[in-house]
Amino acid sequence: MPSHISVHILQEPLAVGAAMEAVRDPGHGAIDLFVGVVRNLHVGKQVSGITYDVHKPLALCTMHAICEEGTTKWHGSRFYVAHYHGSLAVGEISVLIAVSTPHRADCFEACRYVIEAIKTRLPVWKQEHYLDGKSAWLPGHSLNG
Repeated sequence: MPSHISVHILQEPLAVGAAMEAVRDPGHGAIDLFVGVVRNLHVGKQVSGITYDVHKPLALCTMHAICEEGTTKWHGSRFYVAHYHGSLAVGEISVLIAVSTPHRADCFEACRYVIEAIKTRLPVWKQEHYLDGKSAWLPGHSLNG
C-alpha cells in the first residue's frame, strides 16, 4: 500500500500519537483528527460497552479505497484510519482517523469525507451492551448491498 495511506483493524487500544505520526508531512500545515468513542447512552438506554465484529480483509480493502478516493479529491493528502475489533467500554476509542493536507479547509473536508464513508460502507457491526445486562446488535452494513 502507498505510504500516504495507512489502514488498520486492531484489537489493541487505538493510539492518537501513532495516527498523527503516520500523516505528518513537512509540506502540510494541517492535521485533522476524528476520534470516535463509545458513549454511555443510546436511544434512552444506558450503555456499558460495545463489541465490534469486523470482516477484516474486506474492511481493510474498503478503508483503503475510501482513502484512495480522498487522495483524488485532495491531492497530496495523507490518511490514517484504524477501527477497533472486539469489546470496548464506555469512553474507549472505536475509530481513529487522521488526515493531513497543506491547508486546513481541505483537511477538515477530507476527514469528514472519510468518517461519513466509513459509517455507510465499512463491514463492521456493533453489539451494544446495556447496564441492565441485555445487549442488542444495531443495524449496520450489509454485505449484500
